Amino acid sequence: MTDGPPLSLGNLALSRKEDFKAFAYAPRREQPKLLTRAELKTLTAEEKAAYDRLRREWHANLGPIKTPQLAELHEDLWDIVDSNLQDGDKAKGAVAVDAFPGLGKTTSVLAFLREFHHREVAESGEYTTQGHERLPVCRVGLTGNTGMKDLNRAILEFFGHAGRNRGTAAQFGQRALDCVLSCEVRVLALDDLHFLKWRKTSGIEVSNHLKWIANEFPVTLVMIGVGLADKGLFSEGTTSGDTVLAQTGRRTTRLGMRPFTIENEAGRREWRQMLLALEKRVVLADKHPGMLADDLSDYLFARSTGHIGSLMTLINRGCQRAFRSGTERLDRELLDRVKNDEASENARRELEAALENRRLTSRPQPSRQAA
Repeated sequence: MTDGPPLSLGNLALSRKEDFKAFAYAPRREQPKLLTRAELKTLTAEEKAAYDRLRREWHANLGPIKTPQLAELHEDLWDIVDSNLQDGDKAKGAVAVDAFPGLGKTTSVLAFLREFHHREVAESGEYTTQGHERLPVCRVGLTGNTGMKDLNRAILEFFGHAGRNRGTAAQFGQRALDCVLSCEVRVLALDDLHFLKWRKTSGIEVSNHLKWIANEFPVTLVMIGVGLADKGLFSEGTTSGDTVLAQTGRRTTRLGMRPFTIENEAGRREWRQMLLALEKRVVLADKHPGMLADDLSDYLFARSTGHIGSLMTLINRGCQRAFRSGTERLDRELLDRVKNDEASENARRELEAALENRRLTSRPQPSRQAA
């Protein structure tokens, strides 16, 4: 793809190939220039509105940040995907990224898929030897009502196949296989796998279908979800239905993502590095070194409970309020007025009490930090 992404990256659906390619080839966002208070006052009303729009979009898209968690997940994904070079008559190992909400699973996997897409196209070209568009990645989002036919149709929707609206489940499956083979797809990513009702008829049906895909499609299945272990994806099972589900788990490697923790020095150093990285990306006239990593370290940990999704949401919303109100900085007084997700708010009080009573701290020892 050489003609660049669409004008608005906020109007994409990654379940379609055109939009996934636009996402993959989108240039890195350019951080708005940091203006001083004096420079802000020189802007006309139109210039200030344009500058604030740039800041709104920038703060809403601060990630992904290469945290240790993201780096660990990417290393594991590269190991698995690169080892799946078996001939077409052999089934390839699958991946299940199984972790709690708010830890950045989808964001991290999408970052990997973008890198993988670039590598494959750089090595093999934009078109296959048969002249078809090369699409190394097919990404599909699932819903709570997804059955075998729906999954096949969703794959066809990604490719924009003309036969995606009429046919049987088997016909949809063969058309999906044709698309995957023609476009030389190497990774099939299924997001929100937890939406399936695994122990109901549709769940067993889709589990069998995933096994068929693993056998027939020359792809690495990357499944993303919450609580997949509890749903039986990895269990041996004791009933015939459970055993059917466990067959998928036999070929699946489970990968997780951990939250930030502050129980030891290593965890506290990781948390500080995260806040320092965020500080560099904040575009507020009155920001200062240590605004997040020193002044707000404990407070931000309590508000996010170490979940990167909750932290990014809080910083984004706080920045929007900071320049909209003219405050132009982040502090506790401002952030106390900013609402965050319900899970973080519910867990906030107990953590705040522990941090304020110094039973916990998010700050590493100065000597260790310097080292």
